[in-house]
Amino acid sequence: MDSTAIVRAALAPELASTIDEALGRAAGYTRAEKSEATQDAYWSDFKHFGLWAQKHDLAILPASPDAVAAYLAAQASRGAKPSTLGRRCAGIQYVHVSANHPNPVADPRVKAVMRGIRRTHGTAPKRTAPATAERIIAMAPQPDGSLATLRDRALLLLGFAGAFRRSELVTLNVEDIEEVAEGLRVTIRRGKTDQEARGATIAIVRGEIACPVAALRAWLEAASITEGPVFRRIRRGNHVQPERLTDRSVADIVKAHARRVGLDPTMFSGHSLRSGFLTSAARRGASLFKMMATSRHRSVETVTAYVRDQELFKDHAGSGLL
Repeated sequence: MDSTAIVRAALAPELASTIDEALGRAAGYTRAEKSEATQDAYWSDFKHFGLWAQKHDLAILPASPDAVAAYLAAQASRGAKPSTLGRRCAGIQYVHVSANHPNPVADPRVKAVMRGIRRTHGTAPKRTAPATAERIIAMAPQPDGSLATLRDRALLLLGFAGAFRRSELVTLNVEDIEEVAEGLRVTIRRGKTDQEARGATIAIVRGEIACPVAALRAWLEAASITEGPVFRRIRRGNHVQPERLTDRSVADIVKAHARRVGLDPTMFSGHSLRSGFLTSAARRGASLFKMMATSRHRSVETVTAYVRDQELFKDHAGSGLL
């Protein structure tokens, strides 16, 4: 008999139902520890493992460490990146722990396989191209009477100016934005590094060449959006829908406008807006802490990498030697 059953058996019947309700609420809070998007990602990765295990007549839940190790080796041999396999392990672990099963990912055999894969195939991530200031000015489409054009222009310029993550852009509501004399005050209710929803407010300054404030206002006015989601789907015939854009939509929009101006779309992603801001700010010598105030990075090392990239040849020790 597990500890929960022992506690329930010791209680009077009327109190047993109370403990069941409390346990149910506790389970709900446990699920709320991770965002819905994160949970969906974990389940998607676990499903990938599950389909492979099913094909090879192996137990899925609980899965054995040997099965997980074999899965990782098979996927690595097919070209899966170590970062992808690390994410799949996180999904397998999440589902097992959530279901109160032993975690096969914690087994030394699985960890040894992952170390071997990383050592064999390397761990350097593929970096997407930054949508720097000059690129984003070109990528942001000029108004042509289309609502989709106004929306995309606002999304690209605002996404760059606020160093937004895709998830932050698509969850923005009109109520989160206040226009002031200097530009915009934007409240981000929850971010990737703010799962407890403490929130953060950032400033968006006006632009002289391509103004994110003017672009956002033009989109909201043309679409008659006064509350709720800022960036929404548009049906044929210029019909704005109530549904938000998805994370994937942001990446697709960035790629589409990169292609439109002659850039290789495979080199760009939704993250290009965020990295583009940091790269451009570092190039102009912006304060590291001011950059972090906008991007909301918690790690100085992460932001410092953008500065290092831009100063790689500055005052180089080899200058003038040859």
